[in-house]
Amino acid sequence: MMYWIIFALFTTAEVITDIFLCWLPFYYELKIAFVVWLLSPYTKGSSVLYRKFVHPTLSSKEKDIDEYLSQAKDKSYDTLVHFGRKGLNVAATAAVMAAAKGQGVLSDRLRSFSMQDLSSFQTEDEPKSTSSITTQPASGQHRTRRHQKQTL
Repeated sequence: MMYWIIFALFTTAEVITDIFLCWLPFYYELKIAFVVWLLSPYTKGSSVLYRKFVHPTLSSKEKDIDEYLSQAKDKSYDTLVHFGRKGLNVAATAAVMAAAKGQGVLSDRLRSFSMQDLSSFQTEDEPKSTSSITTQPASGQHRTRRHQKQTL
């Protein structure tokens, strides 16, 4: 764990030092040697740096760090609740809008199941043929029969 803490600090410092010190001769070779020194179990470089510099600094600032962590925990919970509510409101609004738009589209596509609608639906879907046989919708046949009965 000591190695990873020291390596994270090294990586952070490396971003700044690369900008200003890259012109030095053997700069990149020195960086590689430093990482090997940190990693080596014989030299225990990360352990040395951690015990001499990092641990005393963390120990002296322990109360401040605990306070910051507590504040961050409280703020993160409040932020989570705030954005959770906003997200639910957006999702609910989207669902209502989709339902409202979908209802209009759905009602346009639905048809009633009366005989007149079914017969007109069948004639619309039948392909036009060149034969001399013509079909009349059922509603037209009823009208013709009623007309014939009235004339008799």
